[in-house]
Amino acid sequence: MPHAVRPRTLLRPGPVSAPRSRTPRVRSLIDADALRVLHRAARILLDDLPQLTDRLVAVLQEQEPAYRTAVEGDAVATWQEVHRSLRHSVSSLLDPRGARDAARRCSWKIGATRAEQGLPLDAVLHAFRLGGSLVWQGLVDETSRAAPEDVRLLVHVASDVWEFVDEHSTIVADAYRQTERQMAWRRENRVRLLAAALLDGTSRIADLPEAAEALELPEHGRYVVVAVEGTRSAGCTGAQAALAPGVRVHWHTGVDADHGIVLVEGDPAAVVPDEQPPGVRVGVSGTVDGLAAVGEARRLADTALRLCPEVGGTVRLTEHLPAALVASNPDLAAALSDRLLGPLAALEPADAEVLLDTLATWLACDGSAQRAARRLYCHRNTVLNRLRRYEQLTGRNLSRPTDLVETTLALTAHNLLHQKP
Repeated sequence: MPHAVRPRTLLRPGPVSAPRSRTPRVRSLIDADALRVLHRAARILLDDLPQLTDRLVAVLQEQEPAYRTAVEGDAVATWQEVHRSLRHSVSSLLDPRGARDAARRCSWKIGATRAEQGLPLDAVLHAFRLGGSLVWQGLVDETSRAAPEDVRLLVHVASDVWEFVDEHSTIVADAYRQTERQMAWRRENRVRLLAAALLDGTSRIADLPEAAEALELPEHGRYVVVAVEGTRSAGCTGAQAALAPGVRVHWHTGVDADHGIVLVEGDPAAVVPDEQPPGVRVGVSGTVDGLAAVGEARRLADTALRLCPEVGGTVRLTEHLPAALVASNPDLAAALSDRLLGPLAALEPADAEVLLDTLATWLACDGSAQRAARRLYCHRNTVLNRLRRYEQLTGRNLSRPTDLVETTLALTAHNLLHQKP
């Protein structure tokens, strides 16, 4: 049946696949008089096609709310499309082979256009059935008027009319569903491109309203970006499991990590739990204002993710800013590690590891040799001797603030550089 609204753009009509093959009709079994009666009535309908079109438009307005709105929006276009559809239908009764391809193209275009317009498929198929009923009733009425005695002959060709309706209903449904799939793919692809541009920081200001609508997030909200690794190998249901329940987020899947654009509606610290399943690593950016700043937040989240230990957990960038400075420049991190810890390379690997472990534990214990000794299961003097040995090898003085800061950052750089990929 006809298109309801003329779209601005149309999908290129796809190939019209013929419906499931039926057992060929044996025309010799159909009385020639029946075909004569059918053709005579069909020619009259073709001549009176404008009146037939008016009747079908009226029926559609009365019985299909979806079409009623379309007719009210553009009555002329709707009438023309109803007229075109009926013309193909009636012409196919007169010349089934000659009119077949054009009729199929028309039905395919109707199905594709209806899908683009969002008209329900059930309404479109109902419209085709209404059109078929109207054509059949027209054939019966015209024969009754011109030659009542011939009405009985139409029984022999009734199946022709309804097979046409069935065939073209199938074509319409196929076109509709194919178009729906194409539109869904285009929408998904557009959303992905918009999200990728936001996270890359390449989104144009003019695209922000569209991105907000597509991602179902406010343009001017407060956001953090989370970078998540390990949910695919840790038996998790997905990156969403790394967040607190009820958080509004749009996920963008990457090759190694997933990124979530998270709307912050309360305490930013409540967005991501500190505890994560084993092997799940989460980096959380600081809070930024608006979708326009999501690109910068993504870079901060990636930096936080690099600081996350291999065993898993959550690293919030705002709580690890010194380490983030080191992680943000791998070349400088390597230079710092080599300058502060390079002399330890001359030791046996086991000895170097003991010194590094002692130094890291002492720093974690806020410079308390006593507490560090308890953690390392050794005597306090052993800790002090190891620290003194580090100072002798490197020429650093851990009681000097500058040397202490540099050593702390060098240890962070060493851990990052020797972290498993």
